Amino acid sequence: MNSCHIRTARPEDADELLKIYAPYVENTAITFEYESPSAEEFSRRISHVLQRFPYFIAERGGEILGYAYASTFKERAAYGRAVETSIYVRTDAKGLGIGQQLYTALENALKLQNILNVNACIAYPARRDEYLTKDSERFHRHMGYRLVGKFTNCAYKFGRWYDMIWMEKYIGEHTDTPAPVRSFSEIRGELKEKYAIE
Repeated sequence: MNSCHIRTARPEDADELLKIYAPYVENTAITFEYESPSAEEFSRRISHVLQRFPYFIAERGGEILGYAYASTFKERAAYGRAVETSIYVRTDAKGLGIGQQLYTALENALKLQNILNVNACIAYPARRDEYLTKDSERFHRHMGYRLVGKFTNCAYKFGRWYDMIWMEKYIGEHTDTPAPVRSFSEIRGELKEKYAIE
């Protein structure tokens, strides 16, 4: 596995990240969006995530090969130590270990924030088809996630119905007095010092 340079995304990366994301919107049921967002909207999404959570890019030789980020799981305060994760790897760069590197960096940052639960909402086919495989479920299982729920026929795209599964991983200990959650901006210095992620 050739290692990538992992860094924090910037709003101005939106154009390049859209080149990765748009094929998933247009050609797969991996995302349930029907239309690709504009660069302006994508830039806004990056900025919104970075207000609280990590948003990382994997680069090699100056090329962006993938990205991953965490976002709010649920808005209620009691859910504060749980996040939802998302990851997209350039379609011609799959199988190179990029996803594993991105998720490892994401988990390291989230641990510094005192996040305990990472959750993935995954599109899931009853049967593999040309728009959706079970690769994402297999990837998350490989990364230590376990299946915790399934919603059937809840999403309609490309003229057919798809299921959705939730997978979960604990990255910290659940105690009677959990540490307060820290914002991403609070841990940036430690992130750079411990993991060389800027």
